[in-house]
Amino acid sequence: MKQNIGILNAMIRIVCGLTMLAMLTAKYTRKPWKGSYVFMMILAAMKVAEGILRYCPVTEMVKQGTELKDMDLNDITKEGNPINPS
Repeated sequence: MKQNIGILNAMIRIVCGLTMLAMLTAKYTRKPWKGSYVFMMILAAMKVAEGILRYCPVTEMVKQGTELKDMDLNDITKEGNPINPS
């Protein structure tokens, strides 16, 4: 897994993720019957993990989509399928 976000972006993701996680944990302790807090805590934890690993799957998909959009139609027929399923 190749790192695709910078160090500053990673630090921002870690700080914002931990802030959101702390805020949502405090709200969840007051209203534990709300399932939406658990879902948002999972999303906040994912942001922390992205910052630690310095890899964002959404950024990778956008990058691949841009490369496919810029690819010429003649290149696709010459090279075969541009997306490797394996």
